[in-house]
Amino acid sequence: MRRAAADRPLYVPFEGPVSTLYAELVERASAEGHLLPGTPGSLALRERPGSGSYWYRRHYDSPGTPQVEDFVCKENDLEAYEAMRQRIEAAEWSQEQVRNLRHLGMQVADKDAARVLVEVHNRELFRAGLVLVGTLAFMSWLNELGVKAVAARTQDIDLARRQKLKLAAPISFLEAVTATRLGFFAIPGISAAAQPTSVKRPGKEGLRVDVLTSGAALGKVVPVPELDWHAQAVPHFDYLLVSPRRTATLAGGHCVPVNAPAPERLAWHKLYSSTRRAHDSAKAEKDLRQAATLLAVLVERDDLRLASTAAAVPKEVFDAARQRLPSLRSLLAPHPQALDEVEQALAGP
Repeated sequence: MRRAAADRPLYVPFEGPVSTLYAELVERASAEGHLLPGTPGSLALRERPGSGSYWYRRHYDSPGTPQVEDFVCKENDLEAYEAMRQRIEAAEWSQEQVRNLRHLGMQVADKDAARVLVEVHNRELFRAGLVLVGTLAFMSWLNELGVKAVAARTQDIDLARRQKLKLAAPISFLEAVTATRLGFFAIPGISAAAQPTSVKRPGKEGLRVDVLTSGAALGKVVPVPELDWHAQAVPHFDYLLVSPRRTATLAGGHCVPVNAPAPERLAWHKLYSSTRRAHDSAKAEKDLRQAATLLAVLVERDDLRLASTAAAVPKEVFDAARQRLPSLRSLLAPHPQALDEVEQALAGP
């Protein structure tokens, strides 16, 4: 007889070699510096009449897009040629490792998401303080914590900033996403007068990129001058974005170093979000399940004392989590230790 969904564990640990392979990939990606966008590609020599020959890197940005050629160097610039050859070789190695990890069950976002994340990484926006949130952050933590679990596919990339990004000079967010050559267009704000806070690829299922920030009024448009853009406010992001951690996102054939919220803060905030989606029950259940999965992993695999994190949780977020206790009891039934920690934490003052 098939077991009821509530009786199945929320996650399964990977065997040691899988996490070892992932850790090596992250270490090499972090040391790589700028990442090559798109497929690794190959080097091609092109002759320009009257001006000599030049090396170009031929590659594809994303499935369905034409092949592009990016200038590398003059034919006789052996140092630049060798540097690019080594970068292509490193990209090929990373692509192979990501493919292997995907087959083993790790979370890998699609190639369009990879193209955006690589561009954001290469412009050093994560280094400046930008944080990846939402489902992609959840997927990243599953990999980092060494577990396999269900993660709903997403067509959104959610980027957030708690405070002004530490940039030497402003960087245009719109120029950054336009540089992906994926045909993004700005989405009008909620009101006619509001500035856009998101961009989207054409089509119903086209990838969407949202810029978010903290604010008491959900949806309020907030200027982000260092990106020459605007962000949409989300309540209690000031809590979510405290002390983000360095991790990585697997996407396409890339391993992209990113910032993500601390996993326990992400879990608490997702419990809160799951109670604020009255008109979207599917997303509410997704947020609830992601929160429960993170809590189970953190308690059982990372020895987190959940009650010790509760003091920092805003009252509104804490009260929302209490509302979700009956559902958490069902989801965490296969994880008695985690359920005990949740009940103790929510029995607070």
